Amino acid sequence: MIAFTLPLRFTVPLVLYSLVEMLPRVETRVVLVGEAGKNGALVKALQAVRIMEVPVVKIRGGEPGAETGEKLIKSIVNMDINVPCIKTDNVKEFGDGENTEFETVFVLKDFASPDYIYLYKHDNRIVGPPVVLHCARREEPLPFSSRPLYSTTMLNLSLCFTGFRNKEEVKNLVNLVHHMGGTIRKDFSTKVTHLIAYSTHGEKYKLAVCMGTPILTPTWIHKAWEHREDVFHAGDEEFRTEFKVPPFQDCVLSFLGFSDEEKTNMEERTIKHGGSHLEVGDQKCTHMVVEENAVKELPFVPSKRLYVVKQEWFWGTIQMDARAGESMYFYQKMDSPVLKKAVSLLSLNTPNSNRKRRRLRETLAQLTKETEISPFPPPRKRPSAEHSMSMGSLLDISNTPETCKALAEWPFHCTKHSRPLKSSTPAVLKQSARWQVSKELYQTESNYVDILTTVLQLFKVPLEKEGQVGGPILAPEEIKTIFGSIPEIFDVHTRIKADLEELVMDWSEDKSVGDIILKYSKDLVKAYPPFVNFFEMSKETIVRCEKQKPRFHAFLKINQAKPECGRQTLVELLIRPVQRLPSVALLLNDIKKHTACNNPDKITLEKAIESLKEVMTHINEDKRKIEGQKQIFDVVYEVDGCPANLLSSHRSLVHRVETIALGDKPCDRGEHVTLFLFNDCLEIARKRHKVISTFRSPLGQTRPAAQLKHITLMPLSQIRRVLDLQDTEDCRNAFALVVHPPTEQENLLFSFQLTTEDTVKSTWLKMLCRHVANTICKADAEDLIQCTEPDSVQVSTKDMDSTLSKASRVIKKTSKKVTRAFSFTKTPKRVIQRAFMANSTSDDKSPGPSSENMIHVGSSATLSAMHSPSMVNLPSMFERKYHTFSRSTSHLF
Repeated sequence: MIAFTLPLRFTVPLVLYSLVEMLPRVETRVVLVGEAGKNGALVKALQAVRIMEVPVVKIRGGEPGAETGEKLIKSIVNMDINVPCIKTDNVKEFGDGENTEFETVFVLKDFASPDYIYLYKHDNRIVGPPVVLHCARREEPLPFSSRPLYSTTMLNLSLCFTGFRNKEEVKNLVNLVHHMGGTIRKDFSTKVTHLIAYSTHGEKYKLAVCMGTPILTPTWIHKAWEHREDVFHAGDEEFRTEFKVPPFQDCVLSFLGFSDEEKTNMEERTIKHGGSHLEVGDQKCTHMVVEENAVKELPFVPSKRLYVVKQEWFWGTIQMDARAGESMYFYQKMDSPVLKKAVSLLSLNTPNSNRKRRRLRETLAQLTKETEISPFPPPRKRPSAEHSMSMGSLLDISNTPETCKALAEWPFHCTKHSRPLKSSTPAVLKQSARWQVSKELYQTESNYVDILTTVLQLFKVPLEKEGQVGGPILAPEEIKTIFGSIPEIFDVHTRIKADLEELVMDWSEDKSVGDIILKYSKDLVKAYPPFVNFFEMSKETIVRCEKQKPRFHAFLKINQAKPECGRQTLVELLIRPVQRLPSVALLLNDIKKHTACNNPDKITLEKAIESLKEVMTHINEDKRKIEGQKQIFDVVYEVDGCPANLLSSHRSLVHRVETIALGDKPCDRGEHVTLFLFNDCLEIARKRHKVISTFRSPLGQTRPAAQLKHITLMPLSQIRRVLDLQDTEDCRNAFALVVHPPTEQENLLFSFQLTTEDTVKSTWLKMLCRHVANTICKADAEDLIQCTEPDSVQVSTKDMDSTLSKASRVIKKTSKKVTRAFSFTKTPKRVIQRAFMANSTSDDKSPGPSSENMIHVGSSATLSAMHSPSMVNLPSMFERKYHTFSRSTSHLF
């Protein structure tokens, strides 16, 4: 390294100020080589870059007491660029590398050209155009790099390689990383930001998985170099995601003991995650995944190169999105020493029949473990009575002498003169039915708390855990949607369980069960509605995430196979809170039946049952409200341009009908119109002619494009009359609304034809009138309906589906589009309305030339004077093109 000096203006650490006067001056310059000098943007960028980083070296003698010799002190200082831009095609003129008077930076576009090779051999500073543009954009000095630096694509990244056998390939990749500003480390450590791996073997791969370091393929480096001219960073997750090393790369899997459906699913996921699969026994297989619950013996002796693992390894690999270590998931064969020792302990030289009975007892004990009352210690059996115990004694805890002693202090203790029977089975004590049902309430409560514990500890807590291998499995919003208020429910029932346990342990007939439920009734009201009301959404979220996120699917597979889940899915476990309160109410009713009338708990139990009913009623009411609000949101998403004020806490969707417009109001004749009846308004929307785009939520869900277009949101108070149009040959299943908007001077007629067979017209009209009457505070809703001949209002459904009618509608739409396209003035509608109203006033309300086409609806008597567009034939439609404007403003007169 050579010694440099500084110009007059510079930025330097204080420790080097004493060196300034001792160093000669250095000229700084930037040289554009070849094509780089013809880049106008590059030349302009250099004008903004005024500073460059320069290395400074001071040679000094050894300090007293130190070994003789020279020590180097190096530092980087910022210096002004004296000559910002020199263009040349001959690099030998400036790049001999021996001139100490200049600190030169060469800007070169091609890092494979002879000019690059010459400059590199002579130890010159070389940068690419993207470096200059990067510094100009961020107003930073030109960086110092001991290696040629083309771009900052991998700036601040530290890479490590594993699994490579071709040294030339590694050398090429290392050069590309250096050219993009990255660094290379030979050994894996916490400073490594990315591991470049050719396979999923090796210690470096395992360390990277444990530390959560991204593991990428060499293609990531090549692709980043291809985009070296772009403004981006190779470390961005969006860019590097597609280059992750698949977890099953270099793995050939076979599956043993699975059903055809499970095997097909696992084979598809193997291919999806970079692996391949063959049949069991193929010599090319690297792993054999075994269903440990179905396979008792392997069909062959596996080779040393074959990993025989349990299915948990398969799902754990997908969950982590990285190959899991096989040592933790080895399948233990039946002839293994561990299992041999276990089997030998089970034999104990007993006859086969005794061994079978003992296994049966153990199985029954396991089956009844969850339902057995926990406060009582398990009975200790005498060796002589071990083989003579009946099945009934296994199912009833009161049949053992120890239990009799435990119950001696209870109201139901054994009498002094009771003698044991000749049989080894002790006598059964008679217990009150009230105690038995109370015990059952505690048992079910204990089981319920255990289920909630499983949901929280096995599913919720791991999903929320920070620093998960492979990143978070689910987004926080999705976790909140799935589990909701489960923690609050768990907290309440844990306290209820503790109180019930104390009551059962110290039982007496005057103890109150109802007081415990009443004590926590308010907490139940707070905890349950948020979960029960959104349970369907929770279930839908689980199903969607399981389909879209393989890691979540693997997470569920691993945990649902554990004994704590009892082979139940997460959805099946989460439905328990929905079922719990009705179950408690039934048990309380049963306890009340077995409670004496003079027992104070009789009244308390009635109050407790009523409080549970109130909780369930509150849940149902909230659920109905939430479902109604959800329906309104669905309408908003389905209707393009729907007003935001449709969303209101007091509003609910009553009914929806599909119709066809029969007049020019509120849209063109023949349009498919959907009417959304709310409790206080009517949303009218037509079918969209062209769907444009889709909506994507922050959670990544794609919502279908809106199929309807908003026309108007009309308060029900604007409906003056509902016309039930009688069925004729020319008009079937039609009705009309006489409305009076506050912005209009006259009434308007909206006529429709019902298109769905499941909608009964009379029922629909009565429903509509009932809500109109409620809105305007009118008692008799039937007065709003008026039966009318369709001819009196000139409404017809004839030829609605004919080719001629369809053609006329297409021509009319095309005419409107052409009119809009050639309208250069685009006079505001409100200005036109004022002009027409002023004209009608000055002419003493004389009818205009197009008055025959204007709709005036004042009462049922004047409805017959209206012109019906349905009666206009195709030629007249062409003649009336100039009336389009008049019809659009006719309601203003």
